[in-house]
Amino acid sequence: MVFGGLLGIGGAIFQSLSRNPLGSPDIIGFDAGSYTAVIVMILIIGNRSYWPIAGAAIVGGLLTAFVVYVLACRQGIQGFRLIIVGIGVTAILGSINSYLITRAAIEDAMAVGFWSAGSLARISWTSLLPSMMIATVVIIAAAALEPGLRRLELGDDAAVTLGTRVGAVRLGLIVVGVATTALVTAAAGPIGFIALVAPQIARRLTHTPGTSLLAAAAMGSLLLVGAQVLSLVLGILYRPVPAGLITVCVGGLYLIWLVRETRRQYGVMS
Repeated sequence: MVFGGLLGIGGAIFQSLSRNPLGSPDIIGFDAGSYTAVIVMILIIGNRSYWPIAGAAIVGGLLTAFVVYVLACRQGIQGFRLIIVGIGVTAILGSINSYLITRAAIEDAMAVGFWSAGSLARISWTSLLPSMMIATVVIIAAAALEPGLRRLELGDDAAVTLGTRVGAVRLGLIVVGVATTALVTAAAGPIGFIALVAPQIARRLTHTPGTSLLAAAAMGSLLLVGAQVLSLVLGILYRPVPAGLITVCVGGLYLIWLVRETRRQYGVMS
């Protein structure tokens, strides 16, 4: 529930900042940056303990966010440019990940491969307790920054008029948004599409113009719990399937629908 809530919060933050329903951490490359950093920590540095992996995931996500924003920023940040640049950075990081895995020993490559599927089954108390402590701090920070996020949705000029320090609030939101997905990646591996799907479903159910972080967190929790329950059921009927693979399969279908809707409404993909 906590990990799903974190993913929902991260997705809501970046979709609001980019003003685009496709502006999700797993689409614009931040998850890929965290994944690459963890692979480097495991395969090159050789450290598999929780704190180094968690630190690497957060640093990798932040560095990727910095690169994407620098490349996408031209007279302000536009959501569609941000997404295109993020997809390109994700492709580059994916090739780096593949190269590192092919150069690793078979045992290490298999360990990274299983980890990359995104499974909640291997989480132990050793990683769960520190994850909950960090998650508490991240959630409190997100709640404190949500009023600023709502004002940023009105535009930078309006936010400044309302007394918002735009640069500081946006930087804080980026750090918090990256931390939400990086924390989940460090503990359970990359779990895709929850951050993309949860805010949009929550917005449609609540009938609000913007996406509430609380609603997105609740929907993210529901979706990830549902994926984990389905994983357990499949394990009883056939064999265990990681929850991350289930979310990718279901989320991929939603992404196809969302791209078609975005093209129909805004023409951004034409």
